[in-house]
Formats: sequence, C-alpha cells, structure tokens
Amino acid sequence: MTTTTSEHAHGKDVLDALNPLHRELRRAVPDVYKGFGELHKAAFAPGALDQRTKELIALAIGVVEGCDGCIASHAQAAARAGATKQEAAEAIGVTFLMKGGPATIYGPRAYDAFCEFADALA
Repeated sequence: MTTTTSEHAHGKDVLDALNPLHRELRRAVPDVYKGFGELHKAAFAPGALDQRTKELIALAIGVVEGCDGCIASHAQAAARAGATKQEAAEAIGVTFLMKGGPATIYGPRAYDAFCEFADALA
C-alpha cells in the first residue's frame, strides 16, 4: 500500500527523523531514557498477551493519541512480531469507535506505516 512521500511520511521516515533527536536528548537525560527503556521492556514481556497483541494495542493507542512517532514505532514492532495487515486494520478500526473523527485521520496513517514495514519484511 505504501503511498508515503517526504511530505506525508508515516513509517520509516518518521523514525529516521526522530532518531537523532532521541540521541541528543538521551545524552542529556540518560537515566530517564534508561527508566523508560525498562518500562518498555516490562510492558512488552511475554505474559497472558503475546508481543504481537501488545504491539497492536500500542499501535491503536498511537492512533488515538495522534502520535506519528508512536504509530511508526509500534507499526514496525507489530509487523516484526508477526501481525498481519488484517489484524492491524482491525485494531485500527476499533480506534474509530473509541476516538471518532480524529482516528479516521491517524488510522490510515497507521495502516500505511504498518503496510510499509510489513511489505519490507515480506
């Protein structure tokens, strides 16, 4: 599906733009990033829900929050965890119910990002 352009990036381009910014801030507050990293590791650890499901939840939350960086990061992680395009579409579809109109803007961005990462893995 990937129809992104440099003006409307939703996947890898978003992550590439954020990486140097994260590196710079990480140097300024390394303990904060370390703590967040530990929280991330704990939240995505295997449990009753597998990582694929947790990443789809995080992707949906990224849509509801309107966070392009969250969308790109969790779209990539969900694809790497083995989520299918249909699973991503259905998780994003739930956001329409929970967030309404704004989700109909960020949802397609999330689906485009997911498809970009899933296609790259195929």
